[in-house]
Amino acid sequence: MGLEIGDFSHADAERGSRVIDVNQAWELLRHDVEFLDLRARQDVLAIKDAHDKVVEVLNPLARETKSINTLKRELANLQEDLQRAHAQVHISEARVNHTISKLAEMETMVNDELLQKDEEAVTVRKNATSSKSKGLNIAGPVKRYPAEMKNYWYPVAFSACLDSEKPLAIEIFEKNWVLFRGKDGRAGCIHDACAHRACPLSLGKVNDGCLQCPYHGWEYATSGSCEKMPSTRFVPTKVKSMPCIEKDGLVWIWPGSATPESDIPSLLPPDNFTLHAEIILDLEVEHGLLMENLLDLAHAPFTHTTTFAKGWSVPSSVKFQTPVETLRGYWDPYPIDMEFRRPCMVLSTIGLAKPGKLEGSDTQSCKNHLHQLHVCIPSTRGKTRLLYRMSLDFAPWLKYVPFIQTLWVHLARKVLDEDLRLVEGQQERMVRGANVWNLPVPYDKLGVRYRKWRVSCEHDHADHHQHQAEEDFTPSSSEPS
Repeated sequence: MGLEIGDFSHADAERGSRVIDVNQAWELLRHDVEFLDLRARQDVLAIKDAHDKVVEVLNPLARETKSINTLKRELANLQEDLQRAHAQVHISEARVNHTISKLAEMETMVNDELLQKDEEAVTVRKNATSSKSKGLNIAGPVKRYPAEMKNYWYPVAFSACLDSEKPLAIEIFEKNWVLFRGKDGRAGCIHDACAHRACPLSLGKVNDGCLQCPYHGWEYATSGSCEKMPSTRFVPTKVKSMPCIEKDGLVWIWPGSATPESDIPSLLPPDNFTLHAEIILDLEVEHGLLMENLLDLAHAPFTHTTTFAKGWSVPSSVKFQTPVETLRGYWDPYPIDMEFRRPCMVLSTIGLAKPGKLEGSDTQSCKNHLHQLHVCIPSTRGKTRLLYRMSLDFAPWLKYVPFIQTLWVHLARKVLDEDLRLVEGQQERMVRGANVWNLPVPYDKLGVRYRKWRVSCEHDHADHHQHQAEEDFTPSSSEPS
């Protein structure tokens, strides 16, 4: 677990009323850097090992004893190993850079702030204990996003949307950032405000791997450092940057203060699926309510009567079954598998008889399948950016049909419009004081567990990371069985 500036979550740190002084903080950060150095060395050794294997396969003696097909297969496998090792190096590099930036911020920290946080945590923990005994009460104005919710890797854009010439503006946790590709072609993320006059850098252009401000031409690297100041004497300066990695055709950022995790989960569909659509939509709705809507299939026969659920019968009972993992399961009686993956991803696989029609009681018994990825990015307290990726394991020729992307966008928008009129109304009632989790029933299980995780981010102390939150996902009086 990484060290968080301003909180000092660490296995050896004593909590409670005792304040950790600055000397201890420096020592903890030193251990963190040493650990990151060790991981970086391991990543380099992994690349060297993969390189040695390639050399061994290409050895003239090996070519004499192995067939061409065998050599090709071995080289393909080794190339995948090498790509994985390089990706891990990029993650380690981002973690090291993040820790170094936090070292620079250490001078601004004071013990009074730490003491205040400890006192507030005691009060919050008491309130959380009281609220848990009463079940979920999600009502009132939308709260600020808790700091603990930021300590995750967030996919914020599709790689295909980011070219070498244009920047891409994003908003997450009520702050503006901009993505662009640097001189090495790798994606970077910096604060979307020029250090000179706060002009949005996203209005500028990428010039030889640097983002040029459209106001006075100042240019920034992906690290946030200013590289050029035309028409004036150069003064070293920089803007904030965030750790930024590309994986599985997605651009990921780490907006939190903790050291970034060393692993990024894969969001790709199974190998036999073909990608058909990647869609981005900005929605005027609170992030949590949209997540809970996506985690709910019981509403489909009543809400989506003109789109994908047209003609669905209404079962006498709908349940979300979780036979193995608490955040993954399947919808009974629908042939739909679903998983919530922290912090904001929903993956689902739907069994189809033909496009738009269900068959069978489980996905394994179905011939054709639709795989979906929904990523809900918390832009502001009243706005969410949705990344949607759709794949099919049949009819691969569909992706070559003219204007098919326009059709997919139209269908996605139509489905969401059916949901939004309900969720927006739900949000309006919530702001006025109505409890949106007043009476959970069995088919609400996945949505309730998501909301419990959100509540744990708001109430738990900073040293309770996602593993502790997962332990809290046990049935209670407020969760349907």
